[in-house]
Amino acid sequence: MDVQNEPIEDGHDDASLRQKLAGIVVQMRSDLGTGAVDDLRVMARQRLEDAGLPASDDDIDAVVAAVQARPANE
Repeated sequence: MDVQNEPIEDGHDDASLRQKLAGIVVQMRSDLGTGAVDDLRVMARQRLEDAGLPASDDDIDAVVAAVQARPANE
Protein backbone atom coordinates (compact mmCIF):
# COMPACT_ATOMS: atom_id res chain seq x y z
CA MET A 1 0.00 0.00 0.00
CA ASP A 2 1.26 3.48 -0.86
CA VAL A 3 1.92 5.77 2.07
CA GLN A 4 1.75 9.57 2.03
CA ASN A 5 4.91 10.57 3.87
CA GLU A 6 5.53 13.87 2.12
CA PRO A 7 3.43 17.02 2.43
CA ILE A 8 0.81 17.47 -0.27
CA GLU A 9 1.63 20.52 -2.34
CA ASP A 10 -0.76 23.44 -2.56
CA GLY A 11 -2.86 23.26 -5.68
CA HIS A 12 -2.80 19.47 -5.91
CA ASP A 13 -6.54 19.40 -6.42
CA ASP A 14 -6.98 22.58 -8.47
CA ALA A 15 -7.42 20.79 -11.80
CA SER A 16 -10.88 20.91 -13.31
CA LEU A 17 -12.82 17.74 -14.02
CA ARG A 18 -12.04 18.15 -17.72
CA GLN A 19 -8.31 18.51 -16.97
CA LYS A 20 -8.33 15.45 -14.72
CA LEU A 21 -10.09 13.36 -17.36
CA ALA A 22 -7.72 14.59 -20.07
CA GLY A 23 -4.77 13.61 -17.88
CA ILE A 24 -6.19 10.13 -17.33
CA VAL A 25 -6.71 9.71 -21.08
CA VAL A 26 -3.12 10.80 -21.82
CA GLN A 27 -1.75 8.41 -19.20
CA MET A 28 -3.82 5.53 -20.49
CA ARG A 29 -2.80 6.18 -24.11
CA SER A 30 0.81 6.13 -23.00
CA ASP A 31 0.30 2.85 -21.13
CA LEU A 32 -1.52 1.40 -24.13
CA GLY A 33 1.44 2.31 -26.34
CA THR A 34 3.80 0.30 -24.12
CA GLY A 35 1.66 -2.81 -24.36
CA ALA A 36 1.17 -2.77 -20.59
CA VAL A 37 -2.64 -2.78 -20.74
CA ASP A 38 -4.60 -5.99 -20.37
CA ASP A 39 -8.07 -4.47 -20.09
CA LEU A 40 -8.84 -0.80 -20.84
CA ARG A 41 -12.13 -0.88 -18.94
CA VAL A 42 -10.49 -2.21 -15.78
CA MET A 43 -7.74 0.38 -16.08
CA ALA A 44 -10.23 3.20 -16.69
CA ARG A 45 -12.28 2.22 -13.64
CA GLN A 46 -9.18 2.10 -11.46
CA ARG A 47 -7.82 5.43 -12.72
CA LEU A 48 -11.16 7.17 -12.20
CA GLU A 49 -11.53 5.74 -8.70
CA ASP A 50 -7.93 6.67 -7.83
CA ALA A 51 -8.65 10.25 -8.93
CA GLY A 52 -11.86 10.34 -6.88
CA LEU A 53 -13.97 10.71 -10.02
CA PRO A 54 -17.26 9.02 -10.93
CA ALA A 55 -16.76 5.52 -12.30
CA SER A 56 -20.15 4.47 -13.63
CA ASP A 57 -20.31 2.24 -16.70
CA ASP A 58 -21.08 5.33 -18.82
CA ASP A 59 -18.08 7.19 -17.37
CA ILE A 60 -15.81 4.24 -18.07
CA ASP A 61 -17.16 3.89 -21.62
CA ALA A 62 -16.46 7.59 -22.25
CA VAL A 63 -12.86 7.32 -21.01
CA VAL A 64 -12.20 4.15 -23.03
CA ALA A 65 -13.66 5.80 -26.16
CA ALA A 66 -11.45 8.85 -25.63
CA VAL A 67 -8.37 6.67 -25.18
CA GLN A 68 -9.14 4.75 -28.37
CA ALA A 69 -9.92 7.90 -30.39
CA ARG A 70 -7.13 9.27 -32.51
CA PRO A 71 -5.56 12.32 -30.78
CA ALA A 72 -6.02 15.62 -32.64
CA ASN A 73 -2.25 16.03 -33.13
CA GLU A 74 -1.81 12.77 -35.04
